[in-house]
Amino acid sequence: MRKITMWFLATIAVVVLLFSYRTSTGPDSSPSGGGTVGTSAPGVVTGSGAPADPGRSRGSVERSGSTTVADGPVVQTKRGRVQVQAHISGGRITDITPLAVPNVNNRDREINKRAVPQLRAEALAAQSAQIDVVSGATATSEGYTKSLQAALDSAQFKARP
Repeated sequence: MRKITMWFLATIAVVVLLFSYRTSTGPDSSPSGGGTVGTSAPGVVTGSGAPADPGRSRGSVERSGSTTVADGPVVQTKRGRVQVQAHISGGRITDITPLAVPNVNNRDREINKRAVPQLRAEALAAQSAQIDVVSGATATSEGYTKSLQAALDSAQFKARP
């Protein structure tokens, strides 16, 4: 009888420990909610936390001559935060810079290392946010296109046919 009681208590303890274990693959596994900020190389985003400049997290537009730089809003996806910045010159999108992409774990980094440059290339070729999602990076793709579309709207960008 004593062995059964010890076995039962040990089983309960193991079950409690298993249910209380937190993995790092959840969308809110970091205190910042999974968003990242800062760039170390083109298309690669590093660091963690909220956007560096909270005033820019909602989207802003800066005009200088014929050049416009518009920040899209931070879009919260199930994998983390996504935010982009669109550079427009001469009525064309000339560059798109990722300000934040999910970067909580190695899987996020590997997915976005491939997906972000592909999204950028497609958007520059299309000259709009109307692009296909990248297979395997659906959440990032949807956040990227929403943030980009909002940036283009705030800059009053009209694609030329």
